[in-house]
Amino acid sequence: MSLQKTSRYAHSTLNELNITPLLDLVFVLLVIFIITTPQLMNNLEMILPSGKPPERIPNQPKQQIHKLVLDAEGQAFLNNEPFSLAALREKLKQLKSADSDLRVVVKADDEVDYQSMVSVLDTLQQLEITKVGLATGPTVFDQ
Repeated sequence: MSLQKTSRYAHSTLNELNITPLLDLVFVLLVIFIITTPQLMNNLEMILPSGKPPERIPNQPKQQIHKLVLDAEGQAFLNNEPFSLAALREKLKQLKSADSDLRVVVKADDEVDYQSMVSVLDTLQQLEITKVGLATGPTVFDQ
């Protein structure tokens, strides 16, 4: 019988673990992690824009922005001249060869077919015209 008592006693002592040293280790590791983490992060240097408008060179001409309008029927107008999609492509190609920094603003009627707009934007992308704006206001071309 004494053998059974010792085995019961031995099992009860195994169930009681002292976790205080384990908690001390966890807190030490946490402190080390908190201290070393900011040193491992890379600093990202950013140049933020100022609130001032960019300085203009007095003799520099203002760059022309070409206005491309799509009406409700899908007809394209470049600078108020009507063009078919193929003719528009050729005209934009001529303008691009004359000015590599070509700027185009596209405005479409509310009722224009979605495919017409995509075709025009696709043409601009194929010609590698990257400075493209989409006009959303009604008074953009009234000036």
